Amino acid sequence: MGRLFGTDGVRGIANTELDAELAYKVARAGTHFLLRNGDMNAPAGEAGGPSGERPAIVVGRDTRISGDLLEAAVVAGICSVGATALRAGVLTTPSVAHISRALGAAGGIMISASHNPVEYNGIKIFGANGFKLPDSVEDEVENLVHGPADGLPRPIGAAVGRVRAVASGEAVEPYIDSMCSAIAGDLSGLKLVLDCANGSASAIAPEAFRRLGADVIAICDSPDGLNINVSCGSTRPAAMCEAVKHHQADAGFAYDGDADRCIACDERGNVVDGDHILAICGLDMARSATLKGQTVVATVLSNLGLEVALAKSGVSVKRTRVGDRYVLEEMLASGYNLGGEQSGHIIFLDHATTGDGILTSLKVASIIKASGARFSESTQGLTKFPQVMVNVKVTAATSALAGLLADSERVNEAIRQAEEYLGDTGRVVVRPSGTEPLIRVMVEADEAPKALKIAENVGEVIRREFGS
Repeated sequence: MGRLFGTDGVRGIANTELDAELAYKVARAGTHFLLRNGDMNAPAGEAGGPSGERPAIVVGRDTRISGDLLEAAVVAGICSVGATALRAGVLTTPSVAHISRALGAAGGIMISASHNPVEYNGIKIFGANGFKLPDSVEDEVENLVHGPADGLPRPIGAAVGRVRAVASGEAVEPYIDSMCSAIAGDLSGLKLVLDCANGSASAIAPEAFRRLGADVIAICDSPDGLNINVSCGSTRPAAMCEAVKHHQADAGFAYDGDADRCIACDERGNVVDGDHILAICGLDMARSATLKGQTVVATVLSNLGLEVALAKSGVSVKRTRVGDRYVLEEMLASGYNLGGEQSGHIIFLDHATTGDGILTSLKVASIIKASGARFSESTQGLTKFPQVMVNVKVTAATSALAGLLADSERVNEAIRQAEEYLGDTGRVVVRPSGTEPLIRVMVEADEAPKALKIAENVGEVIRREFGS
């Protein structure tokens, strides 16, 4: 059986791969772990819930239709081990992390498949500290899920958990207040397009910007359960770009379904991805002496141009494996406070415990306002190196790919020769897919044809070694 938890929680097609039974088991096991873990959470029956009540778990969801089904199962799982389920309704993923801490809950569970199509859904678990569970803890939760049914507590009578609805004043309002307080000044005078992906940001993001005085044009903000991420949002930014040009706005921001990522566009309708955002925010924080360690954390997929742009101001880039959880782990381990991914997961650790699309867009808008310049001028400091990705199909099991790559002398020699040829003008990243029998070869170079040729050459060596 493959690993239940991926890089961002449990995910699959709702009601088949991720059905009510699995959601119940994950919530039940996750809650049991959170209640048992005395360092992060209070013991059952003592603190760990609002106002000294029994320990509680905040439950949020995005707008997709299967949220009703899975929310019911998650709530049942929480109650089955004696905790209170704080049912908060439609929220963003980062707001669930924020609210879990603010209410003194034992943790939080978010039901969302982020940027995936509507037929998918997922479950993300946060500890009482607002951070996603590390791999080792998820492995323990997974062992509980797959363990015997009677291996977890089954309280009876008065010890059975209860459900309490969380009002907007307890959840959304404190979160919006926190986001607004994270930037200096207001946003008056800015006209901004917000693409809410018909997801969790639909009611929250426009309100936050309007409170700060921005002129907001909200699009894709009418979720019906089926239209989440459909031709909109951070993975389909064309609608945002067209709206910015049509309304002659200063900038646009597009979120994904649960608003933990953000992609922007300038006043000309040009897309501004996570690498550009990291450069803009990193340089701004360096100028204000708030960038810890003069370092920005990014993944191996962030463009080499990010390193070049930041190095001009004495800022370094620390790279991690792909996944915002690994960016966060490095930030916590080394004391850095800004990190993220090309896809738009940006973590401002001084203000949040996870990637937050709304916070990211507020930060960027604040920089635009303070500069007094057009947004397009802020993006000119980063010049992207041509980047090529080649996917090589292999016959080996997905779980074995990392070991095979590490042990292959021919593949490693091909990579070494490619890196030697590129020198400081490019990069080679070879990594196995975590979900498919593929090995991905990413090459950056100063010229696109050069990047493609090198990627194909390395890919051919891999194909000969492991292909069909």
